[in-house]
Amino acid sequence: MPKVLVTGGTGYIGSHAVVALIEDGHVPVLFDNLSNSKQLVLERIKTVTGQSPIFVQGDMRDIHALASVFKEHDIDSVLHFAGLKAVGESVSEVQNYYENNVVGTLNLTRAMADANCFKIVFSSSATVYGDPDTLPITENTALFATNPYGRTKLMAEQLLGDLAKSDARWQSALLRYFNPVGAHSSGLIGEDPNGIPNNLVPYIAQVAAARLDCLAVYGNDYDTVDGTGVRDYIHVVDLVAAHVKALDALTDGHGCQAYNLGTGEGFSVLQVIAAFEKASGIAIPYQVVARRTGDIASCFADPSKSERELAWKAEFDLQAMMQDHWRWQQKNPRGYQS
Repeated sequence: MPKVLVTGGTGYIGSHAVVALIEDGHVPVLFDNLSNSKQLVLERIKTVTGQSPIFVQGDMRDIHALASVFKEHDIDSVLHFAGLKAVGESVSEVQNYYENNVVGTLNLTRAMADANCFKIVFSSSATVYGDPDTLPITENTALFATNPYGRTKLMAEQLLGDLAKSDARWQSALLRYFNPVGAHSSGLIGEDPNGIPNNLVPYIAQVAAARLDCLAVYGNDYDTVDGTGVRDYIHVVDLVAAHVKALDALTDGHGCQAYNLGTGEGFSVLQVIAAFEKASGIAIPYQVVARRTGDIASCFADPSKSERELAWKAEFDLQAMMQDHWRWQQKNPRGYQS
């Protein structure tokens, strides 16, 4: 039976995608270097699904390792999650980000073409839009990444777009995530960042669990409902459901298409804190500090193209996202090391 290669398959989003693929009847092959994930995830996936996924430890920068995966397995399509993903870190580790995210994607497409595999769903990001002139953001909004991380995602998108133009066999979906949060309802798989979290919700969760003392709120003087930054948060289970839908859409003639993945509704930092406090029953101490360079006031999606063309729509509301994230944090107070 043809298999789906899942790069970054033991990571936060990748592991949830593997569960969704198995539940939809696919056979995933996980490829990951475990730089930002734990092998224990494989046991958790087996507990959730009843199946042990195929796992290959390897690095996207190693084209020979990628070629071996395609040689050993009948890979029909690819979900490409592997890559570095912290905006702040990308500013100080520029070469690492371009090597992992751009060269890694180039290596992957070479290995795919050599194996006559031309279907790929790419994990992109709303950072490709930069600071948009108008809201909500549609797929036609101008692309203007403002940091190295966003630029690596945009370059990978451009690579896939150029491949589709050069060869009609290439079918690709560029999924532009807004802010993935939450965890599987079992509490067995979730987000386990290395070190101090870079994203809001895992940081709040670690404050609630007393792993961190206080949340820094960067600016309260934006032109928003309460002065704090507004973002579109999407449950990770909704997010990966869209990947399965996108995979099904990669038929002849699809070409390269971009899709926004969000709820279409923005929530401020203070609103997210309040929702997490309600879910956990714990007051979240926070301190307002100066704005961060590069942050924007508001960012939320128009996901109507995904609903129209992929028959996909986000189902979980903010409160459900916080409840599932808190369940994961409670069951795994120190992540997969618990």
